[in-house]
Amino acid sequence: MKITDIKIELLNGQMPKPLVALPAVTTDSGNVPIQHIYVKILTDEGITGIYGPIDKAQAFHIQTQLKHILIGQDPLAGEKIWDEMIRRFHRHGRTGIFMMAISAIDNGLWDLRGKYYSVPVYRLLGGPTRERIRVYASMLGCSTQADLANKHAKTAKDMGYTAQKWFFPWWTKGTPSEMMQDINLAYAVREAVGDEYELMFDAVMTWELDYALKIAKAIVPFNPKWLEEPVHACQLDGFMRIKQATGIPLAAGEHLYTRWDAKSYLDAGVLDFVQTDPDWTGGISELTKICSMSATYGVKVCPHGHTVSAAAHVIASQPESVCPFLEYLLSWAPRQQFFQKNPPVPINGYMSLPEGNGLGIELDDAKIETRMELSWD
Repeated sequence: MKITDIKIELLNGQMPKPLVALPAVTTDSGNVPIQHIYVKILTDEGITGIYGPIDKAQAFHIQTQLKHILIGQDPLAGEKIWDEMIRRFHRHGRTGIFMMAISAIDNGLWDLRGKYYSVPVYRLLGGPTRERIRVYASMLGCSTQADLANKHAKTAKDMGYTAQKWFFPWWTKGTPSEMMQDINLAYAVREAVGDEYELMFDAVMTWELDYALKIAKAIVPFNPKWLEEPVHACQLDGFMRIKQATGIPLAAGEHLYTRWDAKSYLDAGVLDFVQTDPDWTGGISELTKICSMSATYGVKVCPHGHTVSAAAHVIASQPESVCPFLEYLLSWAPRQQFFQKNPPVPINGYMSLPEGNGLGIELDDAKIETRMELSWD
């Protein structure tokens, strides 16, 4: 079997509101325009691998650079293809958008392999390791105002989620009033869900180190499962100082690329949870290597939830002691999966294992108003 072509398809449609999968957040109705890009890997045996949605920048790199070395390759030879994409073709391609393009191709190739062998991808990776996957509610898009956050946290708990992650307001200047707002948010959601409930907080890399140290110390009494990216991912020394000064569990990884980036954090001993994303870190192939490596350090892997499908298959193939649960962004996942016919959706805080061949991504023609092929050749 050989790869014969790589196609990039742009889909347009109308998505109904509400945009946040949480009843307490919005009751808006109506439609909003939505546009997604998918990559398709075609073969001479008629089997097609698909992945998406992806960014336009990823699509550009796939079409203008990766496509030409992929055509004619054996799609089952995944390690060979991955090595050539990162090592032989683009010497500046170990991070950023180019690595995200590699990730999309790698994930699409895993979808193709699952279809070739007529099994879900997690079975090719060594799973299943469980009957269903526990899901934590990622509350991006919910109000950070204390009283509303309290209400939304209770609603998510009532929906069956056994853990939640809350996002602090972005781009703070570190004023006393902003600090109090952040602390009040943490207090409000902890009060809403109770002392034993698993609760995480995300600073989205926007804090300066001195502010991060103050907030980390202030929220330790709220028993967070982790504090995520309190400073920029480039500031490994900042993570070290926060860990040493507060002892608070730390998480990072969505902005780390490949096992080599992750290893530097693991060697420093600053992370309790690695969050490398299969859409960004190098695909399913690289994420499974990161899982194996993290396990040797006794550090758990909770993939960042840019999309659900790839992460779910990796988690389903790993022991729960390595990958305990899946992130589901209540305001993001429904949009990301809109054009899919049977998107994975949690019920009562758990996700059923995918049953279809490959990654289970099947586009729903009924939702697609227009489609066109993109090309920069």
